[in-house]
Amino acid sequence: MKKTLAFICFCFGAALLANGQSLPYLKESAFQAGEELRYRLRYGVISAAVGTLTVEDSEIKFSSPHSFHLSARGRTSNAFSIFYTVDNRYDSYIDSRTFLPHYYTENIREGNYRRTDIVRFDHRNRTVQGNKGTFKSKSAQTFDLLSAYYFSRNLDLANVKPGQSFTMTYFLNDEIATLGIEYVGIENIKTPLGTLECLKFSPEITPGRIFRKDSRLYLWVTNDGNRIPVKAQVEILIGSVTLELNEATGLKYPLGQKVNGISK
Repeated sequence: MKKTLAFICFCFGAALLANGQSLPYLKESAFQAGEELRYRLRYGVISAAVGTLTVEDSEIKFSSPHSFHLSARGRTSNAFSIFYTVDNRYDSYIDSRTFLPHYYTENIREGNYRRTDIVRFDHRNRTVQGNKGTFKSKSAQTFDLLSAYYFSRNLDLANVKPGQSFTMTYFLNDEIATLGIEYVGIENIKTPLGTLECLKFSPEITPGRIFRKDSRLYLWVTNDGNRIPVKAQVEILIGSVTLELNEATGLKYPLGQKVNGISK
């Protein structure tokens, strides 16, 4: 379950990214300091975990004039903690103009397992420094878990078509890799915040210890100025896992307001 949760959360971040030397993005950010998003993950009908994402102005100074401090915390719910306890914290500091990461940390607490990662990005030289050394990236833009999610919300997707596939470059667990994502189309999705018009994506997954051979992961992102992932769902070997947004505050735009949205 903990690997399933981590994979779905990562795919949220990767959902809209395209691989290339220069990923096109909107000049006007889809988010602002003060935004807070709260998610709940269900295993079947059981509430398994909760997560919170926040945006703040960074107090740490980097080479850019202004940076955002992004943070995420994921932990098992009280009902699921009798089986396994997870309490993870992720922090990323990004340039407020390019949305590229400067610095990233993970504080992992899963059962008796503990790990702390510190990652530094040098985009000019296309290198990433992690716990196990310095890694060379082929992409001009390489992301961590959190910065991938927030950068994706600012991509210019005006010309994307159903069936079109993308790949993105990311650094995770001392490894640089890529992930493929297919854009499926537009759907109206019922959420705890109401029925919302969403962009539907399907990131690639590998069958094995978690997923069935015919499993597909689907996720839905609001087709509005905020570009918020509101739902993800995947069938696993036993049952299904669903991640849903249940609270959003401090949004830059009213939920559902069309700003640079994709037309049907």
